Amino acid sequence: MKADILQVRNLRVYYQTSLGPLKAVDGVTLSLKPGERFGLVGESGSGKSTLALALMRLTKPPGYIEGGQVLLDGLDLIKVSENEIRKVRLAQIALVPQGAMSSLNPVMRIKDQIIDGIKDHLKKMPGSALEERMHELLAKVELKPEMANMFPHELSGGMKQRVCLAIAISLSPKVIIADEPTSALDVVVQRQVMLTLGQVQESLGVSILLVGHDMGLMAQFVERIGVLYAGKLAEVGSVREVFKESLHPYTRLLIACPPSLEEKGQFKGIPGLPPLLLNPPSGCVFHPRCPQTTSRCSVKIPSLKEVYPGRWVACHLYTEVKR
Repeated sequence: MKADILQVRNLRVYYQTSLGPLKAVDGVTLSLKPGERFGLVGESGSGKSTLALALMRLTKPPGYIEGGQVLLDGLDLIKVSENEIRKVRLAQIALVPQGAMSSLNPVMRIKDQIIDGIKDHLKKMPGSALEERMHELLAKVELKPEMANMFPHELSGGMKQRVCLAIAISLSPKVIIADEPTSALDVVVQRQVMLTLGQVQESLGVSILLVGHDMGLMAQFVERIGVLYAGKLAEVGSVREVFKESLHPYTRLLIACPPSLEEKGQFKGIPGLPPLLLNPPSGCVFHPRCPQTTSRCSVKIPSLKEVYPGRWVACHLYTEVKR
């Protein structure tokens, strides 16, 4: 079995506030195998995007990385210098951002934005080779050659997202982090973008960490899934097993949220609101909203444990389960 390409160990990302540190990511541990599609899912405010940016070392003040390790093929991205991490970004680990329009430069043509990152890493690459590479990337993400001379505002939302994908794969990285790449798109364009992402992943053999809150999308695209709540992992397992038999009550409630075709007009939400991370509840942070809470849940924080082969859960309901 191949070694994990990405290992995140006890990662903690905080935001400094006047009332003290806000623990947006609090001790997350996960791994990504070569060529794997891993999904990270949770409600808004669960820490997904904060985690994604931390993996790229893009956390900005008042946010800061409090501790932990991010090992990319053995290299700890937390410890390397700023100059070294600039060489790693795009070349070995790349980001497809959440908002394509806000991440693309509005006054630069598409071709210049694609070439810019390549030129920064491969300074001796001749102009003709850069142009050829740029057109190859546009073809890979199913964009026409004439779009190279357009500006971002001349493209549709789906096209802009494909440009971001072309930039992300421009140096054939080992890992791509896709942070809600379809959040602002209609369902038809969502499907087209995800199909393109899947085709690119298969052709390059790259690993993908897909960040989002759409459980239906996760079910169709990823192989393993991690459920994040209030900065902590609640459950990790293969997507097939998690959807067939969820272990954590929060996971079950997330899966039940999408509307059913059989029960029209019936919308199910998770009772209550996510906790305030400046003053989280004692014990398990989910216990005020949990339908299966016990007296122990409000006292002790559950640790993430492997209760079945490949199935990890942070819940007191499974603390006595033997492997």
